[in-house]
Amino acid sequence: MENREIKIPLVEIKDTGEIREIKKGIVRLSGLPSCINGQLVELCQNLMGMVIGFTEKSVVALALGDETSLSVGDTVYAESGIFEVPVGESLIGRTVNAFGEPIDEKGKIAAEDNYPIFRDAPGVMDRAPITQPLLTGIKMIDTVIPLGKGQRELIIGDRVTGKTTLALDTILNQKGKDVICIFCWIGGSFSSFQKIIQQMQREGAMDYSIVVSALASDSPAEQYIAPYTAATLGEYFMYKGKDVLVVFDNLTRHAWVYRQLSLLLERSPGREAYPGDIFYIHSQLVERGAKLNDENGGGSMTMLPIVETQEGDVTGFIPSNLISMTDGQIYLNTVLFHEGFKPAVDLGLSVSRIGSKVQCEAIKEVVARLKGEYARYRELVSLTRVRAKLSPEVEDRLKRGEILSGFFVQDKSSPVSIEEQVILFYAYGRNIPELKDPYKRLNFKKNIFKFISDKNPRLVERLSDKLILAEDIKQGLDEAFAVFFK
Repeated sequence: MENREIKIPLVEIKDTGEIREIKKGIVRLSGLPSCINGQLVELCQNLMGMVIGFTEKSVVALALGDETSLSVGDTVYAESGIFEVPVGESLIGRTVNAFGEPIDEKGKIAAEDNYPIFRDAPGVMDRAPITQPLLTGIKMIDTVIPLGKGQRELIIGDRVTGKTTLALDTILNQKGKDVICIFCWIGGSFSSFQKIIQQMQREGAMDYSIVVSALASDSPAEQYIAPYTAATLGEYFMYKGKDVLVVFDNLTRHAWVYRQLSLLLERSPGREAYPGDIFYIHSQLVERGAKLNDENGGGSMTMLPIVETQEGDVTGFIPSNLISMTDGQIYLNTVLFHEGFKPAVDLGLSVSRIGSKVQCEAIKEVVARLKGEYARYRELVSLTRVRAKLSPEVEDRLKRGEILSGFFVQDKSSPVSIEEQVILFYAYGRNIPELKDPYKRLNFKKNIFKFISDKNPRLVERLSDKLILAEDIKQGLDEAFAVFFK
C-alpha cells in the first residue's frame, strides 16, 4: 500500500476567560489561568487589553482603546505575545499614538521590528561615562547648566513658565547634528498639541523627529503607556549607535493618570493618594536613558522629563521624586517669567550633575565665574530696590549684572551656536565700556557674530575647529570688537 502523508490542521489553543467588571478602562476578568503581566488579551474583535495585575480569583486588564463596546459576560482570549510597538527608521517624521499607530494621515508605517514597551534599563557594565555635550542652543543652559548625551535632566516649574518652549528649542537646535528627537505629549489639550506640531513642521524639526501623542481626550491606558512607547522608540536608535533626545511633556499628568488607574484598581493610596509604586514606574522609565559603551553600539539616549509644580513648591511628592532620580534640574521661575526674563531659568535652584565635564575648553574659560556673578547680581537687585542713592562701586556691579542678564535673555525658537556664545561671554569678560549702553549692548548681542563671520571668517573657523581660546584668537576678537564699536 502506498504511503501517504497525512496533514493534520494546526489548531491554536488559547486560554479563555470572561468579563466580570468594566470600570473606566479597567476590565476585571475570570479565567486565563496562565496569564502574565504585560500579556495581550483579546477583549473583542477590535479591542485588545493588556494584563496589569492578577489574583488567585481574577485578572485585571487595561483596555487599549474605547471599552464602550464591551459587556459583562463577554468571552475573552489570551494572546501568545506581550504588548509591543513597531520601531524603525520609517517612524522618523511621523506622528503616532501610544500604540505606535500613525495618526498623521500619511499612510501606514513599514516597521522594521517590534519591541515590548516594558524593557530593562541598560546595566552598569553596559554604560559608558558621559563626555559629549548635548547643545541646547540656549545660552544660559549651555554655559551654566550644561547637558551631556545620555543625561536625564528634569525641567521643572509652574504652569505657563516656558517649560515646553525650552524643550522644543532644544529639539530645534539638534538640526543637522545627527540626533533623533522624540517628543512625547501626555494628557495635554489638542489645540496646544497642534501648535507644537505646526512649529516643528515650520522649523523643519520633523525631518529628524518622532512625535508620540496621548491627548487628554484619549483613554487612560494610552496616556499611561505613551512615555514607555517613546522610550522604546528611542532605544531602537540608541542600540543602533545613534544619539537620541526624548522629551516627556509632562510626567505630572502621567502620574495623575496612574493614580486614577490605581484607585480604580482599589489599591491602597499613599501620600497625596498616589500609589506606593509611583516612584518605581518613573524611575523604571528614566533609568532607560543612558550612554552605552562601544560593545553595545556607543549610542545614547538623553531624557528631558517635564514636571509641573504648584505655586513653586519643588518639595511636592511627584517633583521631589523626579528630582531624586534625575541628573539635575532646570527650574523655571514664575517671577522671572513675568518680569520678562526669558528663558526664566532660576540659576539658584538649577543644577547639572554632569557639569563642566562635557564643556569645551573655550566655554569653560569664559563662563568660569558667571553663575556666582549672576547670583550676586540678583541678590544686589533685591537689596537695592528701596535705596535711592548707591555708591559708585555698587552701581558698577549693577551695570555689570545688567550686561550679563541682557546676554542671557533669549527669544524662543532662536538657538545660538556655541561659537557665538563663546564670543559673547568672552566680550563680557573683557569688560568693554560700550556694553554699558543698553542700545549698543543690544546691537552688539544681535550683530557681533555676523559681523565677525563676514569680516574675518577664518577667525570663526579656527574657533570652531578646536573650540579653544588661543592667544591669537583672543587678539583677533579684541580687534574685531574695537572695529565693531567704531
